[in-house]
Amino acid sequence: MLNTSTMLFTTTMILGTSIVFSSESWLGMWMGLEMNLISFIPILYKSKSMPSSESCMIYFLVQSLGSFLMLSSVLLNSSIMISPIMGEEFLNTALMLSMMIKLGVPPFHFWFPEILEKMSWANCTILMTWQKIAPMCILSHMTNSTLLPIIIILSVITGAIGGLNQTSLRKIMGYSSINHMGWMIACMKFNNEFWIKYLMIYSVIIIMMTFMFNYYSSFFINQMINSTPSFMEKSLTIILFMSLGGLPPFIGFMPKWLVIQSMISSNSIMIMFIMIMSALITLFYYLRLISTTLLISSMTIKWNQSKSLSPMIIMLMITINASLPVVSIMNF
Repeated sequence: MLNTSTMLFTTTMILGTSIVFSSESWLGMWMGLEMNLISFIPILYKSKSMPSSESCMIYFLVQSLGSFLMLSSVLLNSSIMISPIMGEEFLNTALMLSMMIKLGVPPFHFWFPEILEKMSWANCTILMTWQKIAPMCILSHMTNSTLLPIIIILSVITGAIGGLNQTSLRKIMGYSSINHMGWMIACMKFNNEFWIKYLMIYSVIIIMMTFMFNYYSSFFINQMINSTPSFMEKSLTIILFMSLGGLPPFIGFMPKWLVIQSMISSNSIMIMFIMIMSALITLFYYLRLISTTLLISSMTIKWNQSKSLSPMIIMLMITINASLPVVSIMNF
């Protein structure tokens, strides 16, 4: 049976995001963000429990703060009696800070892994993919800001170091998302068209990973070995993590490759070096996650009901992730 409330709120959430990237004024974008926020909260509160209520409250307060800062900066901009250049710089900085709060970009990132920990995998997927589109679209209008390189470095370092001591898969995915945010913002800074491609490829990988975690009901590292996966399922887990980490020949390497190319042509070698080093740290904690899958070959938990994915789904996911050579040839 179709849930009409879920359909309604999902439609208005999509509509809110569409308003943001099709609007020609700051107030129109603000209205789209508010629609998106009001629609996502009922989706979060679908399962009526204490963690669900807490996640709704945290999300509402954080997003409201971001929206308030955005609206204040837009309305105050015309009334500030300073030179136009300083007024524009003030507007850009205030708007950028408001979008950083909404996206969970360091130093405003503390709410992001915390809220993911209280959500279902389906809601985590929406928050890590769709909910990034509208703020990123607004942020893409401010690529000339001098703050961007600092934000990029903070994001990649926080995302890399924050995930090291975590045992929760949702928190690890949250810190991984913060790290990828740094790469997406670098896309904006050095080549404004690439961030949409990056977000699309990242979203596809995240959807496949969260589908797999949800299917096996995995929320912590030790739950990843509770089932008895076949060779194909082990291969899929390894390929997904390697793709998310950005290793060739998987599709996750392609957006990072595009960022590195544009940064070399812009002569931003130092920032690029920090970003690549942070990517190596994220790969370290992905390897920690898949090492149990790789090393334990005959782990059987007697009381656990063994579940296995359809071979067709596994093959489809592996094909998507291994499609880098084909995509590269098409691009060139």
